[in-house]
Amino acid sequence: MMTQTDWLDRIKWDQNGLIPAIAQEQGSNQILMVAWMNRESLTRTVACGQAVYWSRSRNKLWHKGEESGHFQKVHQIRLDCDDDVLLLQVEQVGGMACHTGRHSCFFHELQSNDGAMGWVEVEPVLKNPDDIYKK
Repeated sequence: MMTQTDWLDRIKWDQNGLIPAIAQEQGSNQILMVAWMNRESLTRTVACGQAVYWSRSRNKLWHKGEESGHFQKVHQIRLDCDDDVLLLQVEQVGGMACHTGRHSCFFHELQSNDGAMGWVEVEPVLKNPDDIYKK
């Protein structure tokens, strides 16, 4: 007999009760960010239709966009073959997923310059973070 939490119980949570969650933009399929979820954040995400993560640095639930206004409307949630990673297909409201004011958190690209490897910023800042996050 199935219970209301069978879908949550299938997930292989880590020793801290967390699972990595990849936010992928619906349509472009660009990876916007990677965050963490616990049972409560995933349950809230399903209930409200917007991404709610677990902030390890702040040790609390984090409704993506609660400060910036850049919410993630969740269109689909998938679980990988090992049951230990989530993929959220999202609509990035406001156009920015990264707290640096960029569209994606993956804006550093490893490049070679005369044999020397280094990280290069390859995506522009769309909005100054100081204008996004009011102090």
